[in-house]
Amino acid sequence: MRTDADQARQQLLAGNQHGSQGVTFKMRHDPRITRVGRFIRRTSIDELPQLWNVLRGDMSLVGPRPPLCSEVARYTQADRERLDVTPGLTCIWQVSGRSDVPFPQQVEMDIAYIRQRSLATDVALLARTVPAVIKGRGAY
Repeated sequence: MRTDADQARQQLLAGNQHGSQGVTFKMRHDPRITRVGRFIRRTSIDELPQLWNVLRGDMSLVGPRPPLCSEVARYTQADRERLDVTPGLTCIWQVSGRSDVPFPQQVEMDIAYIRQRSLATDVALLARTVPAVIKGRGAY
C-alpha cells in the first residue's frame, strides 16, 4: 500500500463496498494498493508470515480471521462472539468469497462455524482454501 494509506482511506469511505458506515473497509479497486501489493493480496502471499503465529500457538489453521482493533471497537455485543476462539488463517467466509462477503454475513458464518466446529469441518475448510486461493475470487 501507499505510505499515506490511512489518510487516504478517510477520503475513500464512500466507496467502501461494505457500506460507508461498515465495520470493515473493502474496495475492489482500492487506489491505495500498488500493483505489487495487488498481486501479493490476490495470491495470499501476505498470509504466509501468519504461519509463524500458528507455530507459536497464537493462531490456528482454521478459525475466524483476526480483526483489526479499529474493527473490534465497532463490533456489537453479538459480533464479539467471534472473538471467543483462537483466530485462524482461513475461515468459512474466506473460502466462500472473501471480501465479497458482507460483514454481517461474515459474522453469521463465523458464529455458525464456532458453534459447529469439528475436525471434519476444519479439514473440509482447509481443502476448500487451496482452490479459493488459486481462483482469487474476492481477494482485494
